[in-house]
Amino acid sequence: MADRSEMSRSFGRMAGAYESGRPGYPTEATAWMLEPVVRCDEPPRVADVGAGTGKLTRTLVSLGAETVAIDPDAAMLAALREAVPGIPTFIGTAEQLPLADGSLDAVVLGQAWHWVDPDAASAEVGRVLRPGGVLGLAWNLRDERVPWVHRLTEIMHTSRAEQLMAEEGPRVEEPFGELEHATWEWTRPVTRAMLLDMARSRSYVITATPDERAAIETGLAALLDEIGAVGEAVVDLPYVTHAYRAVRKGR
Repeated sequence: MADRSEMSRSFGRMAGAYESGRPGYPTEATAWMLEPVVRCDEPPRVADVGAGTGKLTRTLVSLGAETVAIDPDAAMLAALREAVPGIPTFIGTAEQLPLADGSLDAVVLGQAWHWVDPDAASAEVGRVLRPGGVLGLAWNLRDERVPWVHRLTEIMHTSRAEQLMAEEGPRVEEPFGELEHATWEWTRPVTRAMLLDMARSRSYVITATPDERAAIETGLAALLDEIGAVGEAVVDLPYVTHAYRAVRKGR
């Protein structure tokens, strides 16, 4: 198996599949993360860190946030600029942000905090946030209470995000206060091609050996045939979005 660093930076190889296969984020969940910094007089200044192809970025923009996108992978940022034109993009990580001290109202990470060092990232995010600013974390997790979805994960293998959420959940450190947590349940209509792209965009599959990928593809094909995800037929893939927020302490 590839190491954590290789897996965390593998997504650009499959940026197209990521854009097709990965879901966006519920507007309500994104608005909840930003709620502590929403003001009537001006839009919040927000950085989407680990932005990928802009799944969370576009929801931030739709809410009126003044948004910049940061990711360590230039290929992912190129796809983001196509999907969300006009958004400033920068190479960087949660542990090393190319932003000025106290310049932001919020930093949000969608499907990304499980790749970071929470101690170093908390300190660095705290540096770029104003006092009272908010750190928001979100994950879209497939609802594995549904039997076929549970089998889907078994075939693809459990991800780092799923492991984190099944165990202790995310951790943040100083200068942040306690994490608040909320969830939203929803479904995404998907085709066979979208489900295959979702699987192919996962770091485990991207970094797997050819034999491992072939076995995953065979298992996926059999399951998708069984549930009727054939051709352009649409099936509902259930998700639970977990959102967290923590306010930066200090004055």
